[in-house]
Amino acid sequence: MQIIKYPPRDAWKDLIRRPVLDDARLSGVVREILDDVRQRGDEAVQMYEAKFDHVELKNLLLSEAEKAEANDWVSKELKQAILSAKTNIEKFHSAQKQNLPKVETSPGVVCWQKASPIEKVGLYIPGGTAPLFSTVLMLAVPAKIAGCKEIVLCTPPNKEGKIHPAVIFAAAAAGVDKIFKIGGVQAIGAMAYGTETVPKVYKIFGPGNQYVTAAKQMVGLKEVAIDMPAGPSEVEVIADETAYPAFVASDLLSQAEHGADSQVILVTTSEELAESVSREVETQLNTLPRKELAEKSLAHSRIIILRTREEIVELTNAYAPEHLIIETKDYQEIAKQITNAGSVFLGHYTPESAGDYASGTNHTLPTNGYARMYSGVNLDSFLKKITFQEISREGIRNLGPTIQILAENEQLMAHRNAVSIRI
Repeated sequence: MQIIKYPPRDAWKDLIRRPVLDDARLSGVVREILDDVRQRGDEAVQMYEAKFDHVELKNLLLSEAEKAEANDWVSKELKQAILSAKTNIEKFHSAQKQNLPKVETSPGVVCWQKASPIEKVGLYIPGGTAPLFSTVLMLAVPAKIAGCKEIVLCTPPNKEGKIHPAVIFAAAAAGVDKIFKIGGVQAIGAMAYGTETVPKVYKIFGPGNQYVTAAKQMVGLKEVAIDMPAGPSEVEVIADETAYPAFVASDLLSQAEHGADSQVILVTTSEELAESVSREVETQLNTLPRKELAEKSLAHSRIIILRTREEIVELTNAYAPEHLIIETKDYQEIAKQITNAGSVFLGHYTPESAGDYASGTNHTLPTNGYARMYSGVNLDSFLKKITFQEISREGIRNLGPTIQILAENEQLMAHRNAVSIRI
């Protein structure tokens, strides 16, 4: 990893830039696929599956026989681990349920909210280079707790037309209704527009590469809602002289191995730690099965040495990392000053892997700086809030004059009359 010492502030913007594809080319490709799926439905989806996933599919929907077969292939140990993680995710997200009280805003005027589940949701689970069955739990478990009536899942099959058995087991355990063998942009289009086989959903969730993220943003303009723009994974580690170089290196590599377009950053005030972590990264990298992918990620990752804790906080909030790990002596004090981050991991013994799998928090998080304005997926992501109000005869008499004056001054006389006729 490149070590950058004491960069001036005017260089920070370049240092925290993410690796991205050419937007113009990407948008054109994505729009063409989406339009084709909208027009030709299943036929187009099958064509793109053959083109991109290299598989000829007669049936896009996973059959009951395939589900049963997958269950037999998952080891007892992995099943137990998935169910244990599911329990923690359920606990954390169930605790997010809110009691929404009725409020009397003025005498005789009562207002309240009701949380109502989004009826049909679509979950996208990337395939790529790793089976992300953990993401199935992160999305389907809160969807089920929220009460969504139909949970649809799309994930790319392998060249034999199979889905990883653990993905299928996790989906069944979490309550997914339908699983489709579809990946990439064509999966987003199928869920957004609906096809002969795939039902149209009202909101799409899930991470993906830059093509998938662009597709979600495009369909999110008018077809469906989306959770957030969740693209390639990233982590920032803040560490000081009390940190263990081996721990820090392992945290950086745990994200670097996600893919070639992932990014990892270490920020510290300690030159000694920076050098130690750099050496440890090289040592651990050589032991990884996904070494080649991690190396590509590390090519656009860096170690940044700054002078003060205040500079570290400022740079971090500007970067707005998807994952932030704080491995310092005063991690609680630094954490209080963080305003932009998807999920934060505190102390020397809290790896980001815990949040990815089993601590209970959600790992579907905003990337590419979107943590400045987006939250990660949570129970509210699967709900919509409907407001209600009830005004008594006394209430309209009390509030009516205020409404009349406001409506009259906006020159909306029908609004005024709707109050006047009741008074």
